[in-house]
Amino acid sequence: MSHDNSILELNEDSFDETVANGLTLVDLWAPWCGPCRMQAPVLEELAAETAGRLTIAKVDVDESPRIAARFRVQAIPLLVLLRDGQEVARYVGLQTKSALRSAIDSVA
Repeated sequence: MSHDNSILELNEDSFDETVANGLTLVDLWAPWCGPCRMQAPVLEELAAETAGRLTIAKVDVDESPRIAARFRVQAIPLLVLLRDGQEVARYVGLQTKSALRSAIDSVA
């Protein structure tokens, strides 16, 4: 599946403004991380299914070390669910689409 534009790629300049409003699932990842690459197609499917009620964004921890430090990233992939910029849940490691959908539905 080709990468589509439904997943935003954020960096330290765009992060705060993008996550300030609404529900955002942030994927903290790195290109060298195998489980991170396995997580990507799951997030692309989820993005298509939740368009309009959830923003999904990726942050490369190597390119955005201040964001990685803010979320105290110790293992990746790390998925952080934010509501209006505030963390409401986090998930370490590879997650299934159904687990993520349940998590999103519980806070939406």
